[in-house]
Amino acid sequence: MSAQSPSEPAIRIDNLVKRYAPAKGAKGTMTQGKLALGGVSFDVPQGSIFGLLGPNGAGKSTLINILAGLVNKTSGSAEIWGFDIDRQRRNASRSIGIVPQEIVFDPFFTPYEVLENQAGFYGIAARLRRSEELLEAVRLSDKRDAYARTLSGGMKRRLLVAKAMVHSPPILVLDEPTAGVDVDLRRQLWELVSELNRDGVTVVLTTHYLEEAEELCDRIAIINHGQLIANKPTRELVDMAREKVVEVTVADAPAAAPAHEAFVRVEWDGARGVEVTYDKDRMSAGQVLAILQEQGLTIDDVTTREADLEDVFVQLTGTGTD
Repeated sequence: MSAQSPSEPAIRIDNLVKRYAPAKGAKGTMTQGKLALGGVSFDVPQGSIFGLLGPNGAGKSTLINILAGLVNKTSGSAEIWGFDIDRQRRNASRSIGIVPQEIVFDPFFTPYEVLENQAGFYGIAARLRRSEELLEAVRLSDKRDAYARTLSGGMKRRLLVAKAMVHSPPILVLDEPTAGVDVDLRRQLWELVSELNRDGVTVVLTTHYLEEAEELCDRIAIINHGQLIANKPTRELVDMAREKVVEVTVADAPAAAPAHEAFVRVEWDGARGVEVTYDKDRMSAGQVLAILQEQGLTIDDVTTREADLEDVFVQLTGTGTD
């Protein structure tokens, strides 16, 4: 695949719109087609790990399916590695590898056969195929000749990554790759993705595990109801959260929960634990403790907690992570 200027984005999305066709209602009336994407625009920088987040039904999968050539956009434009997805579909497709949510390969093929067949679909000559190299990269060399159906869930996920990389695309898209995978296998998968990124592959990731996005991604875009509501470097996005928490253990249970107009929220367990959420733009942790002491609380222990990506996600979308 030809190189492009490092200053150019790996993916460019410009005013992308997708409205699905009207559907027939229960009494034969036509309902308005759903607007899945309402004019989304953003760039994915080369060499980055880019997070694409949003609640279920936000439009993430629609956007990915448009890039993959599985869904036709209504209007707008998209470029993959500088290739327009309409005018240069073949080159655009060869520039991207998609790891879908679903595990999709013939269970009666071996991992080696899965990769060889996929390489054949891309017209890669036998002498140029990387099947053995990819199996080693995803740590499946010892399963080379086992039936794919006998692999564990984590192994199948890693095989999907190898399958997406058979044509050496500069961009890898992972759509909820760790759904239903245990913590250890999730960690293995992220180590693999991080290695690919260090080798120069641009990674686009959708996930419901916000702690993963916060740890892995350089930049994050959030989509809600088909609209782009945030697109910032990860640290900047986390810093948007204004709330901070002070958790205190007091010597004696207070007669009533402490209160102050500057406190956003106070949670008292009815015994000795008090959790105060406050706006860090209005006051400091020290001021919170001083107010608690003024109200007669004797503090035995203190911990503080910074806001994280989940706090920002809820703040922006008004919804949880599921």
